[in-house]
Amino acid sequence: MGWFLGLGIAGLVLLVLSLVFDGVLEGVFDGLSGGLDGFLSLPVIAGFLSMLGFAGAITLGTTGLGAEAATAVGALAGSGAGWLTWRFSRSLMRDEDSITPRGDDLVGSSGTVVTGIPADGYGEVLVYLGGQPTKFAAKSSAPVARGTEVWVESVLTATSVAVRPVER
Repeated sequence: MGWFLGLGIAGLVLLVLSLVFDGVLEGVFDGLSGGLDGFLSLPVIAGFLSMLGFAGAITLGTTGLGAEAATAVGALAGSGAGWLTWRFSRSLMRDEDSITPRGDDLVGSSGTVVTGIPADGYGEVLVYLGGQPTKFAAKSSAPVARGTEVWVESVLTATSVAVRPVER
């Protein structure tokens, strides 16, 4: 049972080292067939090793089965833990849900005039894009005073918009 507990503790130590030193330990193994990316990453190996050790120790201590059966149970549990760790890390690295806001997302949003907009030139408006306040140069067909609420009609360039005052 001591060997199994040793494997479990070694897996936990490897996991802590891989988290503390982040990519440093993986850089040591870059020469091994493309490194340890994906299924052979250190967290996956640590999960497999610790589950192999702890599941083997539990099996050996609670049942009358021998070391061979405890190793088989530990290897099966370790494979499951390694696979789950790999799937979880893949889903974290993919992060497909967040959509980057684009300029076209501004059309129809409201903002506030920061610097008055003259009839023949540009002023500035504060518009929220993706939840973040962003200042844009603004043009309008009629003069707009500072502090007026406006709607974005169109995006002229990456840093300028065409606006119209909100009528209530």
